[in-house]
Amino acid sequence: MQNYIDKLLNGVKVEWKTLGEVTTWDKRFNGVDKTKQQKVNAFKHIFAADLKKLAVENGNVKLLATGKFDGTTTKELAGNNLNNAEVITIPSGGSANLKYFNGYFVDSGNILATSFNSEKFNLKYIYHYLLNINETIQSYFRGSGVAHPSMSEILDIQIPIPPPHIQAEIVRILDTFTELTAELTAELTARKKQYSYYREQLLSFEDGDVEWKTLGDVGKFIRGGGLQKKDFTETGVGCIHYGQIYTYYGTYTDKTKSFVSEVFAKKARMAKYGDLVIATTSENDEDVCKSVAWLGDEEIAISSDSCFYRHNLNPKYVAYFFQTEQFRKQKRTFITGTKVRRVNADDLAKIKIPNSSLSEQKRIVDILDKFDILTNSISEGLPKEIALRQQQYEYYRELLLSFPMVG
Repeated sequence: MQNYIDKLLNGVKVEWKTLGEVTTWDKRFNGVDKTKQQKVNAFKHIFAADLKKLAVENGNVKLLATGKFDGTTTKELAGNNLNNAEVITIPSGGSANLKYFNGYFVDSGNILATSFNSEKFNLKYIYHYLLNINETIQSYFRGSGVAHPSMSEILDIQIPIPPPHIQAEIVRILDTFTELTAELTAELTARKKQYSYYREQLLSFEDGDVEWKTLGDVGKFIRGGGLQKKDFTETGVGCIHYGQIYTYYGTYTDKTKSFVSEVFAKKARMAKYGDLVIATTSENDEDVCKSVAWLGDEEIAISSDSCFYRHNLNPKYVAYFFQTEQFRKQKRTFITGTKVRRVNADDLAKIKIPNSSLSEQKRIVDILDKFDILTNSISEGLPKEIALRQQQYEYYRELLLSFPMVG
């Protein structure tokens, strides 16, 4: 590959032009120097809330939004908001999360770029180059609260422009990596759906097949102590802070992200092997009662706004049950609070769990462990493979787009 790249780029004449000279931008941004806009493209824009209303399954129009929302709709529902173009999008607020799209779409809250001369300036090539200098673009997002891009500065960014056939070949090479990543990501999405399906099926029992007992009947809940982030130390006794349960940990762990001093640990509430550590507060209903099974040999400190569940069941079996819809359905009846949502330990004890035999619990855990590793493991599952392909893409992107700026 290295010899091929050297041969591809050797002796190539490269022009350097500003981004404003090779692309045209959406006319909403009055701060942009009009002389750099060569041509203005009028795109329709609607609010993100309206995008959600348009979303339907099996649609053929992409919904592009600056926030987390994404989806598809139909041409009929898109109506006058429908666009059909090859575009690069930059969020009008937030961070420099650049995207490329080609086809029918409805947009909300993006700054849109198209190529000024598609025969000479390959927009996909420009997109890959902008990704390569994303940190520079991010530095032009400024402002207190929600940051907004300074388009006059962004349009002054210098872009290396080799001959069109070189641009096309660079795009072909880099797209090979991005397409593979996209295929793996689609596979991961499918496997996660499969994982969720089997988790629900395996932990659903017909009436009479198994005895359902309350969590309080088969174990006890112990509230966490006064552990706060300011109590963390570089080394020492392991600890789990409630916020880490829904931002860092998965279904189970035998290592902690954080530590406290031995002196602090002596007065803390300590969980031991097999305990389920539960976040009892959150800002949303989805995260409240997320949990992680502790499988480490040492006892660990547990923070307030969390509790741990001590029981004689299979630790992973309980952790997987806490991820099911039948658990979430029972949990919802006990959620209280407005801005901060919480479920107290006494109410958790009222939730029922299928009390199957230990051998059946192990059988279920063995099956779900395979899905968990495949969909969540950063050391051996699909996430690791996706991360490796992304690293490979970034490596070759840097290699292919590093042109010397003469003069």
